[in-house]
Amino acid sequence: MDKVKRFLATDGRAVAVNVLGCLIAGASFSFLTYPNSIVSGGLTGIAQIINLLTGLPVGVMIIVMNVPLFVVAWKKFGLRFIIYSLIGMVGSSLAIDFFNLFRLTLTDDILLAAVYGGLMKGLGYGLIFTTGGTSGGTDILSRLLRRKYGYIQLGTIGLALDATVVVAFALIFKRADAAMYTIITMFVSSRVVNLLLYGTANSSVCYIITVHPHTIAQRIGVSLHRGATLLKGEGAYSGEERDVVLCAVRRNQIPALKKLVSDIDEHAFVIVTQSHEVFGKNFQDIAKAD
Repeated sequence: MDKVKRFLATDGRAVAVNVLGCLIAGASFSFLTYPNSIVSGGLTGIAQIINLLTGLPVGVMIIVMNVPLFVVAWKKFGLRFIIYSLIGMVGSSLAIDFFNLFRLTLTDDILLAAVYGGLMKGLGYGLIFTTGGTSGGTDILSRLLRRKYGYIQLGTIGLALDATVVVAFALIFKRADAAMYTIITMFVSSRVVNLLLYGTANSSVCYIITVHPHTIAQRIGVSLHRGATLLKGEGAYSGEERDVVLCAVRRNQIPALKKLVSDIDEHAFVIVTQSHEVFGKNFQDIAKAD
């Protein structure tokens, strides 16, 4: 217990962010999506379905269903994850039941509820994720899959897992229209989560095939202050060996890079691709990567 207290004492800001995320997520559910019959995904969606069928409190059902998942998570993840996931799960669940007492509906327009509900939900859960925890349920399963398939974003994984709950809701209550609006909410939410976790993805990877690789690589370092790597390549048709310049730059540096290459070799072949994450000097710290 003392260890947990010391841990929370040194991470007060993260706890506050987590709790804020719980409140925002709970408000999104109680004031926007639930009153407009927009089903949530994961265990929250299952709890919502159970609530509509039996009247049992949504938040209480979420906590009950999360118990076995947290038993598994305890074996797979560290103390920080467990603590902040418990805060996220219990906090958001209690917030849902508390806000439901007010029976407040911010809008009766289901489209507005879907869009702004998704924005608030994504903001709330995104804040919880930034502390290193989750809100339980399929979020824990998403983390497990993220460890195995690191190239898939958490929001994308959650979107796929939540789809089954949406289909179940549509079949049980014969509300295909509500399920369609739910897809809008989930899409908006996943985009906001990804934005909070990964940023605006403003980095690009460039492949430059040129007869002046060393000159271009040197100019990239001097003018753009970016490193470059020379890769060995061979033309499939000509059989000629060519060096390929590989470099990562910020998106706003692309115009300067194109001019730089054009000035040296106007016949160069340049491929620019968007990179979602770049780790290393002048980019993200790989030691802090999820």
